[in-house]
Amino acid sequence: MTTSPPSSRPFAGRRLSVAAFVALVIVYLAVIQGLGFLLTRDEEISYAAPTDIDQLWRSLIVPVGASFVLAYGAVACLRWWRPVWIDDRPVQRWLIVVPIMMVISIAVVTDYPGLADQDLTFVALLLLTCLLVGLTEETMFRGIGITCFRSNGFSEKKVALWSTVIFGLAHSTNLFSEGPKAFLQVFSTIVAGYFLYIIRRRTGGLLIPAVVHGLWDFSLISGMTTPDHSYPLAIVAVLTMLALAIVLFVRRKHIEPHDTEAARGRHETSNT
Repeated sequence: MTTSPPSSRPFAGRRLSVAAFVALVIVYLAVIQGLGFLLTRDEEISYAAPTDIDQLWRSLIVPVGASFVLAYGAVACLRWWRPVWIDDRPVQRWLIVVPIMMVISIAVVTDYPGLADQDLTFVALLLLTCLLVGLTEETMFRGIGITCFRSNGFSEKKVALWSTVIFGLAHSTNLFSEGPKAFLQVFSTIVAGYFLYIIRRRTGGLLIPAVVHGLWDFSLISGMTTPDHSYPLAIVAVLTMLALAIVLFVRRKHIEPHDTEAARGRHETSNT
């Protein structure tokens, strides 16, 4: 990738150093992991696999809800509403293939028969919780993280690198509960984080990557809500990520916009 041209809109809001952002991520992880541990320490709940409303409440709803409050408290304190939610550094149009392929994977991977056997309230709460996970994590890493690196003068190439690496490393805390297999999750999360970074730039903001992120999690968790039930279609998500990674690597020199497209994108943004 090459460095995209800077946005014509001047940065507004408070400054946040990279060290302060890392500290914020550590607090964020302490909140979500700490609450999750306290609420599930006497329960046998597999990682991201709640099977009833009580498990869902303990393992996801309360910890994620608290981390959501923390993330948006930080956004409000920094006055970063616009740079967190709006991205005026576009990528080339063909990259719409990234959200399209991820949405197709979501549609295929979701365990509809398994969800049909669950209580409707549980399914609705699981969907809403996964969307909240997507919104919270995108706000923290693709919102606050990207804005932090950009405002500190990082090239867009390094913005993409460090925001996705930190996103992946944040999931290494699952080593305490999941053991060595969490290393694979860290790697796959870094890859997925880059896809979500591309979606943010391609769609012009945080909303679409947050929704795609939440639905992606929902599709994977849906296959784990039935105890002692294996769901082989989850491999489709892995194959989708692999295919996208190959496509983006092969066409890595065709990600950043041409100068005329970049100028047009900045002009349209400045007129809105």
